[in-house]
Amino acid sequence: MPAFWDQSPPPQSGAKLSTLSSISAPALDVTEGSIDAEWLARSAAQTGIPARALRAYAAAAELANTTAPTCRIGWNTLAAIGFVESAHGSHGGGSLTAAGQASQPIVGPSLNGDRFAAIPDTDAGVLDGDALWDHAVGPMQFIPSTWQMAGRDGNGDGVADPLNIDDAALSAASYLCAGGRDLTTARGWTDAVLAYNQSDTYVRQVRDQATAYDAQSPTAG
Repeated sequence: MPAFWDQSPPPQSGAKLSTLSSISAPALDVTEGSIDAEWLARSAAQTGIPARALRAYAAAAELANTTAPTCRIGWNTLAAIGFVESAHGSHGGGSLTAAGQASQPIVGPSLNGDRFAAIPDTDAGVLDGDALWDHAVGPMQFIPSTWQMAGRDGNGDGVADPLNIDDAALSAASYLCAGGRDLTTARGWTDAVLAYNQSDTYVRQVRDQATAYDAQSPTAG
C-alpha cells in the first residue's frame, strides 16, 4: 500500500523562469545572463541558497524539461536534494567557486555495510579515494557506479565531474526524470526521489524543503 505521502500533492515550483534563455543539449549556459538576474538575486536572498548553486539548479531543471518535456521537474526539487545531500556544496566547511566547483572534496561515508549498504569499489578509488568501498561524492552525492551511468557535462567543458555543481545538478535532474516520469504527479515525484534514495525519511525531508523553497521564492516574469 502506498505510504501517506504518495498521495500528497508533489512540491510545486511557482517560478516559471520564463526569462531563461534557450538552452541546447548537451551543455548548459549557466552564465549570469542566462537566468533572470532579479529572480536569482531575490530567490537566493529569500531562500538562503547560494546564488551559484541556485543558478545551477534552475538551469538544470530548464534543460531537463527541454529534453524530457513530460518530466516538469522544478528547480526547488533539485535545490532540496542539494540541501539535504551537502548543504549546497558547503558540507565540511567548503563552498562553491565561481566556476561551480566544490572548494574541497565532498565524500560521504564508506559504503562498507556497517551503517549503510555494502557497495564494493567500482571506480578503483578514482572519484572517492577508496579502492575498497564506494562513497557518494560531490554536492549531489552520487555513488561512483551511478555517476558512470548518469554523469552529464553541465557546463560544456567536456568533462562530467561530480564535484562540479553544474554537472551534478544536470545529472541529478536527468536521473530524476528517467523513465518518462511526470514530477508534477504525486506518484511520479515520489518514485523519482525514492530512486535517488530509497528512504521514506529522505522523501519527507526533500518534500518539506522543496515546498519551503517554493514558498520563499518570488515568481519569475
